[in-house]
Amino acid sequence: MGNLTTSRHGQHSGSDQTPVPDEADRREARTVAEEILPLVEETATVEKREVVTGKVRVRTITDTLEELAQANLQTESIEVTRMPIDRVVEVAPAVRTENDVTIVPVLEEVVVVQKQLVLKEELHIRRRVETGAVEVPVTRRKQRAIVERVAPDGSTINTERTDP
Repeated sequence: MGNLTTSRHGQHSGSDQTPVPDEADRREARTVAEEILPLVEETATVEKREVVTGKVRVRTITDTLEELAQANLQTESIEVTRMPIDRVVEVAPAVRTENDVTIVPVLEEVVVVQKQLVLKEELHIRRRVETGAVEVPVTRRKQRAIVERVAPDGSTINTERTDP
């Protein structure tokens, strides 16, 4: 908004000039109870600035907890059973699986009047799987935070802690 000022003759200066009646017209207008009043307007300016009102200090603390960790462990073992056969064979039998047993032939050449292939034994291998629960002590680390609000003079305003 532009500032408007009024001269002592009642004329406004500024960009919006209104024609001012001469002295005779003014006297005539005053008899009708009209006067020209100067208008004044004030303006306000708002400014902001940063003000340090305090500080925040954050610390973390690591706690260790002793507890039992539980888990299921699977153990696999193998049982080998030697089965004597002592049978003469023409060709070496292949490794085979019957049900859950793996059979590995064990051969031996024997010198006789004639050479023969003799099946000496078979190894019957059975796989067993066992599952059992175990408890093992373990150490875990857990952090918690402490937030302190500090006033400009260095005194603590309040402290917030997280749950342990």
